[in-house]
Amino acid sequence: MPHQDQDTSLRHRLGRTFRTPIGITALTGCLVVALVAVFGPILLGEQAARVDTDAINQGSSAAHLLGTDQLGRDIAARVVVATRLTLRLTLLAAVIGVGGGLLLGVAPAVVGRRPGRLITATVGVLVAFPGLLFVLFLATIFGVGSTGAVFAVGLAMVPPMARLVQNLTASVAGSDYVAAARILGVGRLRLVVRHLLPNIAEPSVLFAAQATGGILVAFSGLSFLGLGVQPPEYDWGRLLNEQLNRIYVNPAAALAPGAAVVLTGLVFGLLGEALAQAGGRRTPRTPVPAPVQRAAAPVDTDPGDDDTPLVRARDLHVTFPGGRHAVRGISLDIGAGEAVGLVGESGSGKSLSALALADLVPYPGRVDAGTLRFDGRDPRADPHLGTELAMVFQDPMASLNPALRVGRQLAEVAEVHLGASRAQAMARATDRLGAVRIPSPERRARQRPHEYSGGMRQRAVIAMGLMGEPKLVIADEPTTALDVAVQQQVLDLLAEVREESGAALLLISHDLAVVAQVCERVLVMYGGLVVEDLPVAALIGGAAHPYTRALVGAVPTMATDPGTELATIPGRPPEPGEAGPGCPFAPRCERARDRCHDEVPDLTSSGPGHRVACWYPVDAVAVGTPARTTSNGAEATP
Repeated sequence: MPHQDQDTSLRHRLGRTFRTPIGITALTGCLVVALVAVFGPILLGEQAARVDTDAINQGSSAAHLLGTDQLGRDIAARVVVATRLTLRLTLLAAVIGVGGGLLLGVAPAVVGRRPGRLITATVGVLVAFPGLLFVLFLATIFGVGSTGAVFAVGLAMVPPMARLVQNLTASVAGSDYVAAARILGVGRLRLVVRHLLPNIAEPSVLFAAQATGGILVAFSGLSFLGLGVQPPEYDWGRLLNEQLNRIYVNPAAALAPGAAVVLTGLVFGLLGEALAQAGGRRTPRTPVPAPVQRAAAPVDTDPGDDDTPLVRARDLHVTFPGGRHAVRGISLDIGAGEAVGLVGESGSGKSLSALALADLVPYPGRVDAGTLRFDGRDPRADPHLGTELAMVFQDPMASLNPALRVGRQLAEVAEVHLGASRAQAMARATDRLGAVRIPSPERRARQRPHEYSGGMRQRAVIAMGLMGEPKLVIADEPTTALDVAVQQQVLDLLAEVREESGAALLLISHDLAVVAQVCERVLVMYGGLVVEDLPVAALIGGAAHPYTRALVGAVPTMATDPGTELATIPGRPPEPGEAGPGCPFAPRCERARDRCHDEVPDLTSSGPGHRVACWYPVDAVAVGTPARTTSNGAEATP
């Protein structure tokens, strides 16, 4: 998503959050505290400093709401005036804590391994040290006074902040896009600013906001002990110290500074909670208006087509920086209600092709196509396809938030995309869980993903895709991590979903047996290209491309002799960017000739519903085609 769209989305979420009770309370509290800090010393500064020997140690009265101190000064005015200094010192300490925590937190991700380990170990030791003792230790080192207290409290916040940032950056630093940035030569400072900090901003801000309340309490505690603010200056902790000995005579005077500390700390806590709602999945939902009917985008059709397919891609490319050409100009059609299998070895471009159809290729990948249409619209320019296209990934836990109940996650789809109320969305989530054969859907909807088995989690992800009315279901290796019995259940479920909803299915797999069971047509990919397109019925005996034949030969059947050695394909698939000028399979193909190494074959018709990209298809070679030229110039018959 573009950075501008992210900013707009964040502003929208913040706006919605600060219209909730928690958001309104936090915003009101912050505004009140800020106004008191700004205007309190201006309006009441003189009254707070005025010494009145005739009103020493008086109790509450109309003239002095909280009474007076040992010099006759108005305590209520002093509590109000102390707000500015208390907040200023608290925020200074928070800046030191947050800044130092960020520096130590991101350092292990950008410095060398040994310095990084040393920093991590040091932070671990400091975190294990009791916080209060650490504050007192630092206060003793920096000396008595407000400056020393600021550094003591601020530095005491550094270790927990650094530990949080280290844990967050450790997961981000292992991401593929960070590795790609390193390979491309991105500098360390730019790597931190552009790739690490933006991805940990929300939890870091939440922690900082809530920790600021703890800093306020710690700073007031130092002043109360006489280690913080010194006379003639005063903050809330100092006022509490001065009036504590009169708590039984004038309790209001002693409790007012403490109440100010507690209430302001609560304001910081509520602010952190509001930021957590705005930044995470807990964002409250407001009714979404019904989508506006828009004119359909023009549909690209090829001459002679009688029916426009649901999905059409022509000359589809997916590229990454550094010349990594993962998908190299494939063309495919998927008809409405059709089940198509996409097979090939790992790295052949199957998943990226499917992600390109859904406009989900991760940054910094780029999708280019002569024609790319889903139901007559360009998915790259139409943001309203969320309910018409469903994706089921290999690992369901990558799609399910372990901290949220399954029903709540499914209901979010209906709330966001369909404008349903919370009750309506939950009812539909329960119905969809029942539709995918999850027993007791009402009870299961209230459970979290870890309470589901692997097969049930996969069913829940399928149910998530069915929260709308999908016209296409893309299933990317949906059975790889499941045992055989559960695999069969998931495959049967996909077939039922397709039959009941009329949705088309694009099944990505390296298991030809799975594809043959579910699909009607098979696309075989190799090296970022579609090398064969054929009906499932022709897969076993009618495949024309040597690669497809090799894949079929590597799959044992019930009739395979236990002593038979399974066929293998020598060599390895090409990495993106490694493909040469000819057929990508030529280096591993026993039937390759000189032409195969020099020219890329087009995907051409080889019979009804059958296309193959091979200069010398298997059937043609079998009836006698020119012999293959070997490396020493001799000719050999395949």
